[in-house]
Amino acid sequence: MELTFLGATGTVTGSKYFLKAADKRILIDCGLFQGLKQLRLKNWAALPVNPKEIDYVVLTHAHIDHSGYLPLLVKNGFSGKVYCSEATSDLCEVLLLDAAHLQEEEARYANKSGFSKHNPALPLYTQEDAQNALALLTPVTFEQVVDLGSGVSFKLSPSGHILGSAFVRIQDEKTSILFSGDIGRPHDVLMKAPARIKQADYLVLESTYGNRLHEKIDPQIKLAEILNRTIKRKGVVVIPVFAVGRAQELLYYIHLLKSSGAIPSNIPVYLNSPMAVDATAIFNHFRGEHRLNPEQSHALCHTAHMVNGIEESKRLNESKGPMIILSASGMATGGRVVHHLKAFAPDSKNTLLFVGFQASGTRGAAMLAGVESIKIHGEYVPVRAQVEYLPNLSAHADYAEIIEWLGGFEQAPKRTYITHGEPEAADAMRLHVEEQLKWRVVVPEYLETVTLR
Repeated sequence: MELTFLGATGTVTGSKYFLKAADKRILIDCGLFQGLKQLRLKNWAALPVNPKEIDYVVLTHAHIDHSGYLPLLVKNGFSGKVYCSEATSDLCEVLLLDAAHLQEEEARYANKSGFSKHNPALPLYTQEDAQNALALLTPVTFEQVVDLGSGVSFKLSPSGHILGSAFVRIQDEKTSILFSGDIGRPHDVLMKAPARIKQADYLVLESTYGNRLHEKIDPQIKLAEILNRTIKRKGVVVIPVFAVGRAQELLYYIHLLKSSGAIPSNIPVYLNSPMAVDATAIFNHFRGEHRLNPEQSHALCHTAHMVNGIEESKRLNESKGPMIILSASGMATGGRVVHHLKAFAPDSKNTLLFVGFQASGTRGAAMLAGVESIKIHGEYVPVRAQVEYLPNLSAHADYAEIIEWLGGFEQAPKRTYITHGEPEAADAMRLHVEEQLKWRVVVPEYLETVTLR
């Protein structure tokens, strides 16, 4: 086998791994780069591998940093099957169409407002491109061995990160390799624990929280404190959320807080993200993959008023608090939440609450670092609202949880490649694995190619 790292090196975005096994050419994950401008520019550059020469794509899960490049791959000539889990297929239909819509909208807005350096500003890809990519999705069940021919096969095992998220294990007649994708947490309030993997000759391991441990305090307690402080000021709580995973978890926590009387039961809650609304319905459909019973799933789906129309979304920006608004995207890189930030960030009685990891170069990371203003649609918006963070709502395992999961291997892989982490996190994860497990570990470079013997 021969493996080339086309993304998620030195960053948590752009996951793409190109694997040659026998005569097969396989792309594992097909994600967009996000965050820093020098990373985002890679989305516009030619892929180092000719898309026409790729036989198959296998997705670990539906998040855009793992699937969002797929429409462009198809636009540029890929025509093979895209394998994924059943829930990932359903979620990709929501996320990829939304990503294309956002890019078309941003290009239109840039041309109308004249803030783009490009004339005209163009979307990276269109909704038609996304539809063409969706036509290639080929769902498979967990633990099903899929024969790709020439002695090469793969199977998916649940990784507990979001609905449908999977470990991808590929093998030929001599060698096996496991791609972790994003690893979930063993005691997540919603998702079941990641499957235990016993063996792989090589391992590609994520390191998003490779240098951090999640707080041990109950997130409900801190969430209640933040919400009640803002409610007392008659302010608005704006929560940028990932449409898949964190939106559903927060809705469930808010339901619990209201039910217990920890926050006022009459506080208005709005879910202003069409794709989060759709993802919540999909969450209710795949009950076998999460911990909630039918009653709890029903409560989650009815905790917030679901906002779909653009006019209703605009009216929220003119409304007074107290109220809670959940809106995508989770790192405030685009979507309706950006318009909410323009409306509510300048007022000190409001709160901007971030949950989960914020990648370098994103508005979320900038606000957590304490910037006085953020750039939105070519203009600087002052940040006077309170900025809060709930890190232990992350869907990623921290380094201790990853080490515990690695303990399920019956023997050490020949080599473990650490990816999907900022440089400090990746190197810290390398040290944890080397020192605690005594495994051979490498942090690969962008476009590095390795031979797996």
